[in-house]
Amino acid sequence: MPASTQNVFRRLLGSLVQWIDSDYSLESPEAIRAQPDGVNLVRCLPFVILHLGCLGVLWVGGSWFAAGVAVALYFARMFFVTGIFHRYFSHKTYSTSRFGQFVLAVLTGTTVQRGALWWAYHHRHHHQHSDEPEDAHSPHVHGFLWSHIGWITSRRNFPTDYSKIRDLAKYPELVFLNRFDILVPVLFATALFVGGNYLGHAAPALHTSGAQLLVWGFFISTTALFHGTACINSLAHLMGNRRFETTDDSRNSFILSLITLGEGWHNNHHRYMSATRQGFYWWELDITYYLLKALSWTGFIWGLKEVPASIYMEAEQRHHQDTLSRFSVSSVQHEINTLRRMVPTAAVIAMATVNSPANADQLQRKDEPTISKDVTGQTQHPGASAPAPRA
Repeated sequence: MPASTQNVFRRLLGSLVQWIDSDYSLESPEAIRAQPDGVNLVRCLPFVILHLGCLGVLWVGGSWFAAGVAVALYFARMFFVTGIFHRYFSHKTYSTSRFGQFVLAVLTGTTVQRGALWWAYHHRHHHQHSDEPEDAHSPHVHGFLWSHIGWITSRRNFPTDYSKIRDLAKYPELVFLNRFDILVPVLFATALFVGGNYLGHAAPALHTSGAQLLVWGFFISTTALFHGTACINSLAHLMGNRRFETTDDSRNSFILSLITLGEGWHNNHHRYMSATRQGFYWWELDITYYLLKALSWTGFIWGLKEVPASIYMEAEQRHHQDTLSRFSVSSVQHEINTLRRMVPTAAVIAMATVNSPANADQLQRKDEPTISKDVTGQTQHPGASAPAPRA
Protein backbone atom coordinates (compact mmCIF):
# COMPACT_ATOMS: atom_id res chain seq x y z
CA MET A 1 0.00 0.00 0.00
CA PRO A 2 1.47 3.41 -0.97
CA ALA A 3 2.54 5.67 1.87
CA SER A 4 0.03 8.35 0.87
CA THR A 5 -2.82 5.83 1.02
CA GLN A 6 -1.63 4.64 4.41
CA ASN A 7 -1.61 8.20 5.73
CA VAL A 8 -5.16 8.79 4.50
CA PHE A 9 -6.29 5.51 6.08
CA ARG A 10 -4.58 6.36 9.39
CA ARG A 11 -6.17 9.83 9.48
CA LEU A 12 -9.60 8.38 8.72
CA LEU A 13 -9.20 5.70 11.38
CA GLY A 14 -8.00 8.30 13.86
CA SER A 15 -11.07 10.46 13.21
CA LEU A 16 -13.34 7.47 13.77
CA VAL A 17 -11.57 6.56 17.02
CA GLN A 18 -12.20 10.13 18.19
CA TRP A 19 -15.93 9.37 18.21
CA ILE A 20 -15.21 7.10 21.18
CA ASP A 21 -12.22 8.86 22.73
CA SER A 22 -12.44 12.54 21.87
CA ASP A 23 -8.94 13.22 23.26
CA TYR A 24 -7.32 10.73 20.86
CA SER A 25 -5.41 12.30 18.00
CA LEU A 26 -2.51 11.56 15.66
CA GLU A 27 -1.53 15.23 15.93
CA SER A 28 -1.07 17.48 18.90
CA PRO A 29 -4.10 19.58 19.87
CA GLU A 30 -1.99 22.69 19.28
CA ALA A 31 -1.24 21.62 15.70
CA ILE A 32 -4.91 20.93 15.03
CA ARG A 33 -6.02 24.30 16.44
CA ALA A 34 -3.42 26.00 14.23
CA GLN A 35 -5.02 24.62 11.06
CA PRO A 36 -7.28 26.82 8.92
CA ASP A 37 -11.03 26.53 9.19
CA GLY A 38 -12.74 24.07 6.90
CA VAL A 39 -15.58 21.57 6.86
CA ASN A 40 -14.32 18.09 7.77
CA LEU A 41 -16.51 15.37 6.25
CA VAL A 42 -15.86 12.88 9.06
CA ARG A 43 -16.93 15.48 11.62
CA CYS A 44 -20.09 16.04 9.57
CA LEU A 45 -21.24 12.43 9.87
CA PRO A 46 -22.76 12.71 13.37
CA PHE A 47 -24.85 15.67 12.22
CA VAL A 48 -25.90 13.90 9.04
CA ILE A 49 -26.91 10.81 11.04
CA LEU A 50 -28.77 12.93 13.58
CA HIS A 51 -30.78 14.73 10.90
CA LEU A 52 -31.41 11.62 8.82
CA GLY A 53 -32.62 9.84 11.97
CA CYS A 54 -35.54 12.26 12.05
CA LEU A 55 -36.78 10.67 8.81
CA GLY A 56 -37.35 7.50 10.81
CA VAL A 57 -40.75 8.97 11.64
CA LEU A 58 -41.85 7.76 8.20
CA TRP A 59 -41.47 4.18 9.44
CA VAL A 60 -42.31 4.40 13.15
CA GLY A 61 -45.22 6.84 12.83
CA GLY A 62 -46.27 9.12 15.64
CA SER A 63 -48.35 9.29 18.78
CA TRP A 64 -49.34 11.99 21.20
CA PHE A 65 -47.18 10.31 23.83
CA ALA A 66 -44.05 10.23 21.63
CA ALA A 67 -44.54 13.86 20.56
CA GLY A 68 -45.02 14.85 24.20
CA VAL A 69 -41.80 13.06 25.16
CA ALA A 70 -39.94 14.90 22.39
CA VAL A 71 -41.21 18.29 23.57
CA ALA A 72 -40.55 17.52 27.24
CA LEU A 73 -37.02 16.33 26.49
CA TYR A 74 -36.36 19.42 24.38
CA PHE A 75 -37.16 21.79 27.24
CA ALA A 76 -35.59 19.63 29.96
CA ARG A 77 -32.34 19.36 28.02
CA MET A 78 -32.46 23.01 26.98
CA PHE A 79 -32.35 23.72 30.72
CA PHE A 80 -29.31 21.42 30.96
CA VAL A 81 -27.66 23.50 28.21
CA THR A 82 -28.55 26.91 29.61
CA GLY A 83 -28.54 26.23 33.33
CA ILE A 84 -25.62 23.78 33.49
CA PHE A 85 -23.35 23.97 30.43
CA HIS A 86 -23.61 27.73 30.31
CA ARG A 87 -24.37 29.20 33.71
CA TYR A 88 -22.46 26.64 35.77
CA PHE A 89 -19.56 25.12 33.84
CA SER A 90 -18.83 28.12 31.61
CA HIS A 91 -19.39 30.96 34.08
CA LYS A 92 -19.68 29.43 37.57
CA THR A 93 -22.63 31.67 38.42
CA TYR A 94 -23.59 29.37 41.30
CA SER A 95 -22.02 26.62 43.40
CA THR A 96 -22.67 22.96 44.13
CA SER A 97 -20.86 20.01 45.70
CA ARG A 98 -18.37 17.85 43.84
CA PHE A 99 -20.95 15.07 43.60
CA GLY A 100 -23.55 17.59 42.44
CA GLN A 101 -21.10 18.82 39.81
CA PHE A 102 -20.71 15.25 38.52
CA VAL A 103 -24.47 14.78 38.35
CA LEU A 104 -24.78 18.04 36.41
CA ALA A 105 -22.11 16.88 33.96
CA VAL A 106 -23.94 13.59 33.38
CA LEU A 107 -27.18 15.44 32.69
CA THR A 108 -25.49 17.65 30.09
CA GLY A 109 -24.31 14.50 28.32
CA THR A 110 -27.91 13.76 27.30
CA THR A 111 -27.92 16.92 25.16
CA VAL A 112 -25.41 15.35 22.70
CA GLN A 113 -23.40 18.60 22.61
CA ARG A 114 -19.99 17.16 23.53
CA GLY A 115 -18.52 17.23 27.02
CA ALA A 116 -18.94 19.92 29.63
CA LEU A 117 -15.24 20.87 29.55
CA TRP A 118 -15.19 21.22 25.76
CA TRP A 119 -18.39 23.30 25.91
CA ALA A 120 -17.03 25.55 28.65
CA TYR A 121 -13.67 26.02 26.90
CA HIS A 122 -15.26 27.16 23.66
CA HIS A 123 -17.75 29.40 25.37
CA ARG A 124 -15.13 31.14 27.46
CA HIS A 125 -13.06 31.61 24.31
CA HIS A 126 -16.12 33.14 22.64
CA HIS A 127 -16.43 35.74 25.41
CA GLN A 128 -12.74 36.62 25.15
CA HIS A 129 -12.97 37.20 21.39
CA SER A 130 -16.65 37.86 20.73
CA ASP A 131 -17.24 39.05 17.14
CA GLU A 132 -13.49 39.24 16.54
CA PRO A 133 -11.60 37.11 13.97
CA GLU A 134 -10.63 34.63 16.71
CA ASP A 135 -14.30 34.01 17.58
CA ALA A 136 -15.09 30.54 16.21
CA HIS A 137 -18.75 31.29 15.55
CA SER A 138 -19.27 34.99 14.95
CA PRO A 139 -21.88 35.62 12.21
CA HIS A 140 -20.20 38.95 11.49
CA VAL A 141 -16.82 37.35 10.80
CA HIS A 142 -17.76 33.96 9.34
CA GLY A 143 -21.36 34.32 8.13
CA PHE A 144 -24.64 32.90 9.37
CA LEU A 145 -24.27 29.28 8.23
CA TRP A 146 -20.78 28.89 9.68
CA SER A 147 -21.74 30.46 13.02
CA HIS A 148 -24.84 28.25 13.24
CA ILE A 149 -23.44 24.82 12.37
CA GLY A 150 -20.32 24.99 10.22
CA TRP A 151 -17.84 25.85 12.97
CA ILE A 152 -18.49 22.64 14.88
CA THR A 153 -17.56 20.54 11.81
CA SER A 154 -14.07 22.06 11.61
CA ARG A 155 -11.18 19.94 12.91
CA ARG A 156 -9.53 22.94 14.55
CA ASN A 157 -12.49 23.35 16.91
CA PHE A 158 -12.61 19.70 17.99
CA PRO A 159 -9.89 19.41 20.69
CA THR A 160 -10.47 20.59 24.24
CA ASP A 161 -7.84 23.04 25.51
CA TYR A 162 -7.64 21.89 29.11
CA SER A 163 -5.17 24.65 29.95
CA LYS A 164 -7.99 27.18 29.54
CA ILE A 165 -10.31 25.42 31.99
CA ARG A 166 -7.96 24.40 34.81
CA ASP A 167 -10.70 24.95 37.39
CA LEU A 168 -12.65 22.09 35.79
CA ALA A 169 -9.83 19.92 34.44
CA LYS A 170 -8.59 19.17 37.97
CA TYR A 171 -11.53 16.79 38.44
CA PRO A 172 -10.77 13.36 36.86
CA GLU A 173 -14.45 12.43 36.67
CA LEU A 174 -15.21 15.51 34.57
CA VAL A 175 -12.25 14.79 32.28
CA PHE A 176 -13.50 11.20 31.86
CA LEU A 177 -16.99 12.35 30.83
CA ASN A 178 -15.47 14.92 28.51
CA ARG A 179 -13.07 12.42 26.94
CA PHE A 180 -15.70 9.73 26.38
CA ASP A 181 -18.50 12.11 25.54
CA ILE A 182 -20.31 9.49 23.45
CA LEU A 183 -21.03 7.32 26.51
CA VAL A 184 -23.99 9.22 28.00
CA PRO A 185 -25.74 9.84 24.64
CA VAL A 186 -25.57 6.11 23.82
CA LEU A 187 -26.97 5.19 27.23
CA PHE A 188 -29.65 7.86 26.86
CA ALA A 189 -30.73 6.60 23.42
CA THR A 190 -30.72 3.00 24.68
CA ALA A 191 -32.90 3.95 27.66
CA LEU A 192 -35.44 5.56 25.33
CA PHE A 193 -35.55 2.46 23.14
CA VAL A 194 -35.85 0.05 26.07
CA GLY A 195 -38.42 2.25 27.80
CA GLY A 196 -40.49 2.51 24.63
CA ASN A 197 -40.48 -1.27 24.21
CA TYR A 198 -41.62 -1.69 27.79
CA LEU A 199 -44.45 0.82 27.41
CA GLY A 200 -45.49 -0.80 24.14
CA HIS A 201 -46.31 -3.96 26.09
CA ALA A 202 -47.23 -2.55 29.51
CA ALA A 203 -49.33 0.41 28.28
CA PRO A 204 -50.59 -0.33 24.74
CA ALA A 205 -53.06 2.57 25.01
CA LEU A 206 -50.11 4.92 24.54
CA HIS A 207 -49.58 3.55 21.00
CA THR A 208 -45.81 3.81 21.25
CA SER A 209 -42.80 1.56 20.82
CA GLY A 210 -39.06 1.48 21.36
CA ALA A 211 -38.27 2.60 17.82
CA GLN A 212 -40.85 5.40 18.01
CA LEU A 213 -39.49 6.82 21.25
CA LEU A 214 -35.96 6.56 19.85
CA VAL A 215 -36.90 8.58 16.77
CA TRP A 216 -39.02 11.18 18.57
CA GLY A 217 -37.24 11.40 21.93
CA PHE A 218 -33.69 11.18 20.62
CA PHE A 219 -33.37 12.14 16.95
CA ILE A 220 -36.15 14.70 16.52
CA SER A 221 -35.85 16.25 19.98
CA THR A 222 -32.04 16.38 19.87
CA THR A 223 -31.96 17.91 16.39
CA ALA A 224 -34.38 20.62 17.50
CA LEU A 225 -32.31 21.14 20.65
CA PHE A 226 -29.12 21.61 18.64
CA HIS A 227 -30.62 24.23 16.34
CA GLY A 228 -32.30 25.99 19.27
CA THR A 229 -28.96 26.23 21.05
CA ALA A 230 -27.13 27.27 17.87
CA CYS A 231 -29.51 30.21 17.45
CA ILE A 232 -27.64 31.97 20.25
CA ASN A 233 -24.36 31.68 18.31
CA SER A 234 -25.89 32.87 15.04
CA LEU A 235 -29.00 34.96 15.66
CA ALA A 236 -28.32 36.49 19.08
CA HIS A 237 -25.70 38.71 17.43
CA LEU A 238 -28.03 39.72 14.61
CA MET A 239 -31.59 40.27 15.91
CA GLY A 240 -32.99 42.15 18.86
CA ASN A 241 -32.08 45.29 20.80
CA ARG A 242 -28.92 46.51 22.52
CA ARG A 243 -29.34 47.91 26.02
CA PHE A 244 -25.61 48.07 26.81
CA GLU A 245 -22.63 49.18 24.77
CA THR A 246 -20.40 46.12 24.58
CA THR A 247 -17.38 45.41 22.41
CA ASP A 248 -19.43 42.94 20.35
CA ASP A 249 -22.84 43.02 18.69
CA SER A 250 -24.71 40.91 21.24
CA ARG A 251 -28.45 41.63 21.41
CA ASN A 252 -31.50 41.03 23.58
CA SER A 253 -34.25 39.01 21.90
CA PHE A 254 -37.61 38.04 23.40
CA ILE A 255 -38.16 35.37 20.71
CA LEU A 256 -34.80 33.71 21.37
CA SER A 257 -35.49 33.83 25.11
CA LEU A 258 -38.59 31.70 24.49
CA ILE A 259 -36.71 29.19 22.36
CA THR A 260 -33.82 28.90 24.83
CA LEU A 261 -35.49 29.41 28.23
CA GLY A 262 -33.89 32.79 28.83
CA GLU A 263 -30.64 32.82 26.87
CA GLY A 264 -32.05 35.38 24.46
CA TRP A 265 -31.11 38.27 26.76
CA HIS A 266 -27.66 38.02 25.23
CA ASN A 267 -26.65 41.67 25.43
CA ASN A 268 -27.40 41.65 29.16
CA HIS A 269 -25.24 38.55 29.52
CA HIS A 270 -22.31 39.95 27.56
CA ARG A 271 -22.40 43.10 29.69
CA TYR A 272 -22.22 41.11 32.94
CA MET A 273 -21.61 37.40 32.42
CA SER A 274 -21.15 36.46 36.08
CA ALA A 275 -24.81 36.86 37.07
CA THR A 276 -27.01 33.78 37.32
CA ARG A 277 -29.93 35.59 35.74
CA GLN A 278 -29.79 36.94 32.20
CA GLY A 279 -33.19 38.57 32.16
CA PHE A 280 -32.20 41.51 34.33
CA TYR A 281 -35.76 42.84 34.77
CA TRP A 282 -38.94 41.07 35.79
CA TRP A 283 -40.48 41.44 32.33
CA GLU A 284 -37.49 39.72 30.70
CA LEU A 285 -38.59 36.09 30.81
CA ASP A 286 -35.75 33.88 32.08
CA ILE A 287 -37.13 30.41 32.84
CA THR A 288 -33.65 28.99 33.41
CA TYR A 289 -33.09 31.43 36.25
CA TYR A 290 -36.47 30.62 37.81
CA LEU A 291 -35.63 26.90 37.75
CA LEU A 292 -32.17 27.48 39.21
CA LYS A 293 -33.67 29.65 41.94
CA ALA A 294 -36.15 26.88 42.80
CA LEU A 295 -33.35 24.31 42.76
CA SER A 296 -31.37 26.44 45.22
CA TRP A 297 -34.19 26.07 47.74
CA THR A 298 -33.42 22.34 47.91
CA GLY A 299 -29.79 22.96 48.88
CA PHE A 300 -28.46 21.10 45.82
CA ILE A 301 -27.02 24.38 44.49
CA TRP A 302 -26.32 27.63 46.28
CA GLY A 303 -24.64 31.02 45.97
CA LEU A 304 -26.55 32.31 42.94
CA LYS A 305 -24.79 35.50 41.84
CA GLU A 306 -26.85 38.66 41.50
CA VAL A 307 -26.66 41.49 39.00
CA PRO A 308 -24.64 44.34 40.60
CA ALA A 309 -26.42 47.58 41.42
CA SER A 310 -24.04 49.48 39.15
CA ILE A 311 -25.23 47.49 36.13
CA TYR A 312 -28.84 48.51 36.80
CA MET A 313 -27.69 52.09 37.22
CA GLU A 314 -25.89 51.93 33.89
CA ALA A 315 -29.01 50.57 32.20
CA GLU A 316 -31.16 53.34 33.65
CA GLN A 317 -28.70 56.05 32.66
CA ARG A 318 -28.42 54.80 29.11
CA HIS A 319 -32.08 54.12 28.49
CA HIS A 320 -33.96 56.15 31.05
CA GLN A 321 -36.78 56.95 28.64
CA ASP A 322 -37.14 53.69 26.76
CA THR A 323 -36.04 50.81 29.01
CA LEU A 324 -39.66 49.69 29.47
CA SER A 325 -40.49 50.15 25.79
CA ARG A 326 -37.74 47.70 24.86
CA PHE A 327 -40.32 44.97 25.38
CA SER A 328 -42.99 45.97 22.90
CA VAL A 329 -45.07 44.55 20.09
CA SER A 330 -43.06 46.50 17.52
CA SER A 331 -39.73 45.13 18.80
CA VAL A 332 -41.03 41.56 18.62
CA GLN A 333 -42.35 42.17 15.10
CA HIS A 334 -38.91 43.48 14.13
CA GLU A 335 -37.38 40.24 15.42
CA ILE A 336 -39.87 38.20 13.39
CA ASN A 337 -38.96 40.15 10.26
CA THR A 338 -35.26 39.53 10.97
CA LEU A 339 -35.91 35.82 11.35
CA ARG A 340 -37.66 35.70 8.00
CA ARG A 341 -34.72 37.46 6.37
CA MET A 342 -31.83 35.66 8.08
CA VAL A 343 -32.79 32.03 8.75
CA PRO A 344 -32.03 29.71 5.80
CA THR A 345 -34.25 26.72 5.15
CA ALA A 346 -33.50 23.42 6.84
CA ALA A 347 -32.32 22.04 3.51
CA VAL A 348 -29.68 24.76 3.15
CA ILE A 349 -28.44 24.15 6.69
CA ALA A 350 -28.21 20.42 6.00
CA MET A 351 -26.24 21.05 2.80
CA ALA A 352 -23.86 23.32 4.71
CA THR A 353 -22.69 20.32 6.75
CA VAL A 354 -21.45 18.49 3.67
CA ASN A 355 -20.49 21.29 1.29
CA SER A 356 -16.88 22.35 0.89
CA PRO A 357 -15.87 25.65 2.53
CA ALA A 358 -15.70 27.24 -0.93
CA ASN A 359 -19.24 26.20 -1.78
CA ALA A 360 -20.49 27.26 1.63
CA ASP A 361 -18.82 30.63 1.14
CA GLN A 362 -20.53 31.01 -2.24
CA LEU A 363 -23.86 30.13 -0.64
CA GLN A 364 -23.31 32.83 1.96
CA ARG A 365 -22.31 35.52 -0.53
CA LYS A 366 -25.21 34.76 -2.90
CA ASP A 367 -28.05 34.15 -0.52
CA GLU A 368 -27.33 35.98 2.73
CA PRO A 369 -27.94 39.69 3.23
CA THR A 370 -25.00 41.88 4.10
CA ILE A 371 -24.32 42.00 7.83
CA SER A 372 -22.78 45.12 9.30
CA LYS A 373 -21.31 45.06 12.74
CA ASP A 374 -22.66 47.62 15.19
CA VAL A 375 -20.15 48.10 17.94
CA THR A 376 -20.22 51.51 19.52
CA GLY A 377 -18.53 51.31 22.88
CA GLN A 378 -16.06 49.67 25.21
CA THR A 379 -17.28 47.53 28.10
CA GLN A 380 -16.34 48.82 31.51
CA HIS A 381 -16.04 46.77 34.66
CA PRO A 382 -18.88 47.50 37.06
CA GLY A 383 -18.51 49.12 40.39
CA ALA A 384 -20.84 48.48 43.32
CA SER A 385 -21.77 51.81 44.79
CA ALA A 386 -25.20 52.66 43.44
CA PRO A 387 -28.38 51.03 44.74
CA ALA A 388 -30.33 48.84 42.33
CA PRO A 389 -33.59 50.33 41.08
CA ARG A 390 -36.66 48.33 41.80
CA ALA A 391 -37.90 46.57 38.68
